[in-house]
Amino acid sequence: MLGEELNYRRAAERLFITQPALSTAIKQLEHQFGVVLLRRNTHEVSLTELGEAWLPRVRNALNGVDSTIDYLVGLSGKRDTRIRFGYFLGTGADLLYRIVRHFEAAYPDITVEPIEFDFSDPTAGLAGGTTEVALIRPPLDLPEHRIFILDTEDWVACLPRDHPLADRDDVEIAELLDDPIVCAPSSAGGWRDYWMAMDARVRPPTIAAVAATYEAETTFIARALGISFTTEAIARLYDRPGIVYVPISDHTTSYIALAWNPADLSPQAETLVRHVEAKWNFGKGHGVERPANYC
Repeated sequence: MLGEELNYRRAAERLFITQPALSTAIKQLEHQFGVVLLRRNTHEVSLTELGEAWLPRVRNALNGVDSTIDYLVGLSGKRDTRIRFGYFLGTGADLLYRIVRHFEAAYPDITVEPIEFDFSDPTAGLAGGTTEVALIRPPLDLPEHRIFILDTEDWVACLPRDHPLADRDDVEIAELLDDPIVCAPSSAGGWRDYWMAMDARVRPPTIAAVAATYEAETTFIARALGISFTTEAIARLYDRPGIVYVPISDHTTSYIALAWNPADLSPQAETLVRHVEAKWNFGKGHGVERPANYC
């Protein structure tokens, strides 16, 4: 949790323990293995390179525990009425709760279990089988999966407050391609390339820092280490001192979508997909089923 939040108070609240207990546990782990996972000062917490590299492995291990428990339930012969519903950090928070609320009202015998994922897994658990259905931002490196478009968003640039373009009403993406960029971990694959605007570049970008969460990303940018590309919804959710969001006038629209593998859906997960496709009205141009690599 601390690796995701980079904030002792919020991480402790999510774990239902005190901040001193969390701090002690982290220090004992570092001491036991002779490593440094976190940089700490009076203003912020950040992951070391070792911590950044280890975090996805820890998350995969925890997800593996969930999968093992699900397998045990299957062996027991008991019918599992849960849907493991992944959602990508900061993606359509309002849509997530609308989908869950409406679906559980229509199917009270089925429970939707939302599971959050960060930048290290933009498939929100679909790639590893931890989840059956997920709320994501395309594109995904999952050719066998399908997506159902729910909403659209425009690209924005996240800039340090003192950036030369910070006071502009909008920018063109070419004006920012020489800036160092804060990007997702390499485990994000093609999704990382998409949000580094690789399609618009003629040479590789300068990577200023690697971040697995929006909290970490905006912290790096507030320190003026680099910039990032994101969406208007993230600008609303993750505003903070030291940064500014500027609309990008000439980039293609970003999407929020429901994703799944048609060949690997439980009956209850298929019910959820069909419910969303049949009942949800997301406006003109939305609600279109496409391949998961669509962007």
